[in-house]
Amino acid sequence: MDLRVFTEPQQGASYETLLAVARATAEAGFSGFFRSDHLLKMGDTDGLPGPTEAWLTLAALGRETTGIALGTLVTSATFRYPGMLAIAVAQADQMSGGRVELGLGTGWYEAEHTAYGIPFPPLAERFEMLEEQLAIITGMWDTPVGGTFEFSGRHYRIRESPALPKPVRRPPVIVGGSGRVKTPRLAARYADEYNQAFPRVEDIPAGIERINQACRDIDRDPDEITRSAALVMCCGSDEAEVTHRASRIGREVDELRTNGICGTPDEVVARIEDLGSKGLQRLYLQILDLADLDHLALIGSEVIPEVAN
Repeated sequence: MDLRVFTEPQQGASYETLLAVARATAEAGFSGFFRSDHLLKMGDTDGLPGPTEAWLTLAALGRETTGIALGTLVTSATFRYPGMLAIAVAQADQMSGGRVELGLGTGWYEAEHTAYGIPFPPLAERFEMLEEQLAIITGMWDTPVGGTFEFSGRHYRIRESPALPKPVRRPPVIVGGSGRVKTPRLAARYADEYNQAFPRVEDIPAGIERINQACRDIDRDPDEITRSAALVMCCGSDEAEVTHRASRIGREVDELRTNGICGTPDEVVARIEDLGSKGLQRLYLQILDLADLDHLALIGSEVIPEVAN
């Protein structure tokens, strides 16, 4: 199993905090550092010092880290025009030496749009925007240097674009969510990875079958797509430490054992192995206490060696 760290900076994190977590991620042996792309806190937190811009952050981290993949889980299609997003991701990829990945979704959090003056269309329209953005961004990256890119859709029209700059290599695209029809269809057509966000464990095989079938429907080999999930992680060297870490993030141990990945290293390894048996190849471990770098070190020393591919 491939393990990555997934953070939620909108809950309260400066760039310096994220840099420390990203460096600890690399030191612990995770394959990647990913962050949400949100602008407003959720739940009982003050959210201070306020949101950090996702792609500005990732570009900077690309200069200050080595070895790990960097990306969003996920950027909202409502936040940026696709041409500008293609440029930003390509430049961040250059700045990192080819380590950037783009997660892209419809967006769902209306309050953050209202708070920062961003239009929030109905869901059907957001899916249309997402599909057009996926076509435009991948189309621009795939356009040869010296060529031009054209696109005419309902939401975006592009004429004679030089489709520059180019990334170091075509960044992997991640599409995911809980949608049963449109999301797997878009992932099968455009994505390199299909992600299930915080699924119930018993629902994971059905989600994997949906992406497999969507691939078969367009004659794509399902094995071309990485199957992943994001789940909360809470690991402790003993039960007392597990309980302490759960309390630090405002969660109950029993609930985390049911809905996330929680326990001592042996328990966590067993849970990850079970998730692998259900068809997952990659896990994004949601780390909610960004000040607890010892948590990452424990996973790196006691878990990753037992489950790494």
